[in-house]
Amino acid sequence: LMERKTHVKINRKAIMLAKLRKSCSCTPQKLKNFLMDFFPVLRWLPKYRCKEYIWGDIMSGLVIGIILVPQAIAYSLLAGLKPIYSLYTSFFANIIYFLMGTSRHVSVGIFSLISLMVGQVVDRELLLAGFDLNDDAPPASGDGSLQNDNLPNTTAFNLTIAGINAECGKECYAIGIATALTFMAGVYQVLMGIFRLGFVSMYLSESVLDGFATGASLTILTAQVKYLIGIKIPRSQGHGMLVITWINIFRNISQANLCDVITSAICIVVLVTAKELGDRYKHKLKFPLPTELVVIVVATLVSHYGKLNEVYASSVSGAIPTGFIPPKVPEFNLMLRVALDALPLAIVSFVFTVSLSEMFAKKYAYTIRANQEMFAVGFCNIIPSFFHSFATSAALAKTLVKTSTGCQTQISGVISAMVVLLVLLFLAPLFYSLQKCVLACIIIVSLRGALRKFRDVPARYRVNKVDTLVWVVTMSASALVSTEIGLLVGIVFSMLCIIVRTQRPRTALLGQIQDTSFYEDDLEYENLSTVPKVKIFRFEAPLYYANRNYFLKSLYRLTNLDPNLEAARRKKYEKKEKQHLKKGNHRTANGLGIGETTLQLVPKQIDFQALVVDCSAISFLDTTGVNTLKEILKDYKNLNISVLLACCNPSVIDSLKRGGYFGKDFGCMQEMLFYSIHNAVLFAKDQK
Repeated sequence: LMERKTHVKINRKAIMLAKLRKSCSCTPQKLKNFLMDFFPVLRWLPKYRCKEYIWGDIMSGLVIGIILVPQAIAYSLLAGLKPIYSLYTSFFANIIYFLMGTSRHVSVGIFSLISLMVGQVVDRELLLAGFDLNDDAPPASGDGSLQNDNLPNTTAFNLTIAGINAECGKECYAIGIATALTFMAGVYQVLMGIFRLGFVSMYLSESVLDGFATGASLTILTAQVKYLIGIKIPRSQGHGMLVITWINIFRNISQANLCDVITSAICIVVLVTAKELGDRYKHKLKFPLPTELVVIVVATLVSHYGKLNEVYASSVSGAIPTGFIPPKVPEFNLMLRVALDALPLAIVSFVFTVSLSEMFAKKYAYTIRANQEMFAVGFCNIIPSFFHSFATSAALAKTLVKTSTGCQTQISGVISAMVVLLVLLFLAPLFYSLQKCVLACIIIVSLRGALRKFRDVPARYRVNKVDTLVWVVTMSASALVSTEIGLLVGIVFSMLCIIVRTQRPRTALLGQIQDTSFYEDDLEYENLSTVPKVKIFRFEAPLYYANRNYFLKSLYRLTNLDPNLEAARRKKYEKKEKQHLKKGNHRTANGLGIGETTLQLVPKQIDFQALVVDCSAISFLDTTGVNTLKEILKDYKNLNISVLLACCNPSVIDSLKRGGYFGKDFGCMQEMLFYSIHNAVLFAKDQK
């Protein structure tokens, strides 16, 4: 046996006390390092290479800003809020991530999946408060004030704000729910950063995330169809929203607005054509075509001068005010109502941001700090929630555009924020006549990437059937039940798949590769030779309480011998023999002589004298696993069959030692444990 190193015992208590003492101490240098870690911009901004980076950052910032404006206005439909709040969200998220983010390239801001999750909570709470979810009422024609609701839907709701009982309309209550939800999501993310719970993201596999994104995209697509064809149906809420919405659409299809249908068809053709041409000639284009902005500008001008709202009753965005509303603390009572809804929102927002950050950091050869990313995203939610904004996340499409247009640092994010600020201060009212069907077209075309995942299903199935099943289950649950339930179902189902795989793993008997010291699965490879008098059994999973029975059943089936049944049969036979001897009959129960009895005790099917267990794929043993190996050691020993273990890793060996497998003094360890299968086989052959 190889000698194990003697590890010095670590005094964990002393280490914890030393770390606590160090963390509680405060020195000027430590304070400086803390500030620089918490605000990474203080580290990289002084080293900014202005001549080398500035033009790429300005170009990418302008392009992203131009894309952000129409997307922000469009995604307000998903969140069930006014477009001004989406613009606030895009502005504040870029500024805060510039200060706190560690990725140089990701674009943080409004994101379709996050907007959908916010919108579902807002709709539910509005419905519970007694508001009408129909948002297709004629827009207010006043100054667009955000403080009062002058729409026909003016159900009042009383809120206690700063000790004053204030009456709050639908819009006021909706943004109150959104900000409370956003604040709680940010708090969760900061707490996860403090307690270093970033490992939670490991349970969201690629299949779960892809399935969740595809299912949510189907929900988003369904929610936008009514805007595409201009029908007025109630916004469905709760489980099965997708099915209910499609039923309502087909019931009211006769009410479709011809003007909206024609506009939608033209916009989708233009947007899809431009996107396809952009993808085909992206290597020749210095920056992506601002198709969304062009479509919005042209559609707004046509709607305004053609008076599509007045003449054809086409639904338009309505008044978008300029400037900023005074900040307001999110309502505590509303936080309690949405505390549970904020948890999946926080996890999804963090996972998308960190995964994108790591992907682009690897691509451009730098590192990010996942824990700091959690703080950055958390404060991108907490601080803007005081300024009437809702939840944010990194978005893949905008990040790809950002990198393709020369982005070098998060200075580009500041440029994008300035573009949004320009719209907030001066240009927002110009979008009054913009048709909602145009915004719906922009949202639907932006889902191309997620919806294309359906084309990858056959290839995914060929690579891994279990991952494909996880994708299908997550996608179906996200689309047919709800996004939050879909995410939970995906996580639980993927973990169940792992458990099932360890409960029923592959097992095999091994044969020897001719003229070598290597052994492989006899059912998978040709021309393997069996080892006389030796069975070699491989179990390809950890051995623990959940798969103990499967381990034993597989071992007995493959070796064609159940030692317990064989021992019971022998005892029964011996008992009969004793009864015959007492009666003075020298013939056995089978009509054989006493000298021939021994031959009968050893059945013909026992064709081996040693069992080698290949433990190379057993990563760990629990108490049940150790007891199982001790059990087979004892059972086979009663049949004069030795059990030898091969290729055990150190943790398995330690578990066996602690469980008493090798005896008290480990004296028999050299005859029971081997570092290769071949050594165990040679030892078995030398045994009498």
